[in-house]
Amino acid sequence: MSTILRTLRNLRRIGIKDYLHQMQYIGDTKAGTFIASDRYGNKYYENVEDELPLRTRWVDYKEKEYSPCQIEPGWHAWMSYLVDKPPTEDAVLRPGQRSWELPEHRPNLTASRAAFKTYSTTKPKTAAWEPVAAPR
Repeated sequence: MSTILRTLRNLRRIGIKDYLHQMQYIGDTKAGTFIASDRYGNKYYENVEDELPLRTRWVDYKEKEYSPCQIEPGWHAWMSYLVDKPPTEDAVLRPGQRSWELPEHRPNLTASRAAFKTYSTTKPKTAAWEPVAAPR
């Protein structure tokens, strides 16, 4: 939640269109420097001067139904303040540098319709009890 003065200052900086977009998806207004965009269309921003500590980096997701698992590992490290340089500037964080790395980032599908559901192929050892009402 931001103050009225901060909200009005950010409205003047980013314009009405971006202001409404941020209020719809983030619930707050932020103005900062565009850092880069990843291969999935997510946009990353940073504002060190005007934001609270540990709230200076944020992402604008391309998808309207977004999830934090849509961020690639290198960008996740930058967003979590584990590294200072974004993956565009740091050669270690760039995707495709390691032989064991997957070519495409796979999001975590837990708690979604595509999540893995376990099932049993064995016959149950017990049968469910069905009550039978005796006639009166």
